[in-house]
Amino acid sequence: MTVRFVGAGPGDPELITVKGQRLLAAADTIIYAGSLVNPALLCLAKQDAVIMNSASMTLDEVIDAIVRATGEGREVVRLHTGDPSIYGAIKEQMDALDKRGIPYEVVPGVSSFLAAAAALRCEYTLPEVSQTVIVTRLEGRTPVPEREKLAALAAHRATMCIFLSVHMLDSVVDELTAGGYPADTPIAVVQKASWPDEKIYRGTLATIARTVEEAGVDRTAMIVVGRCLDGDYALSKLYSPDFGHMFREAK
Repeated sequence: MTVRFVGAGPGDPELITVKGQRLLAAADTIIYAGSLVNPALLCLAKQDAVIMNSASMTLDEVIDAIVRATGEGREVVRLHTGDPSIYGAIKEQMDALDKRGIPYEVVPGVSSFLAAAAALRCEYTLPEVSQTVIVTRLEGRTPVPEREKLAALAAHRATMCIFLSVHMLDSVVDELTAGGYPADTPIAVVQKASWPDEKIYRGTLATIARTVEEAGVDRTAMIVVGRCLDGDYALSKLYSPDFGHMFREAK
């Protein structure tokens, strides 16, 4: 039996892929990533499916459950939030399955940093503003390489999407400012992007920490920082009448 690692999307049940939805509906055993996955997605499961919440499970317990289910000939879906390739801890699970000779595939999903852009109605890459998107996190209990600390990445002044760090927003702001972002750089915090109770908080590096603290936001939120949140940008060459390409002559 082939195990499927499926990206559940950012929260909205309609943002799971068609393939992910089909596999979820056909699964005999579903092991899902706790409170990070919208429970509404579990309504897609068939009536006799075994559904397990991995929030209280260790890696060994998750793998043991997969091994048992596949040994019984059951179709297994390991349901991860967003896209499983970003902070999904799937590498260690795939390595464990490789050691046991259990085949698997990965079905990508819509990441929360993309749902945050939709919520903010922004484009992360804008001509003459930013052509780079950095996806990262602040160092916490999980360390990051020295060269990837926020202050080092901030030197680029690119668009930055920061996961798993809103509970340390003061430190995020300090690192970004120390690294080179001016204090008036726009920043937004999107809590539970695409969920019914989604909330958006906007400000600058100088003001956002107080705004978010007063709102009591300390988890399940994406931090977006960069000039892409401003209103100024150059128009794309792609649709400019004086810009020719293989599909259209310049006018």
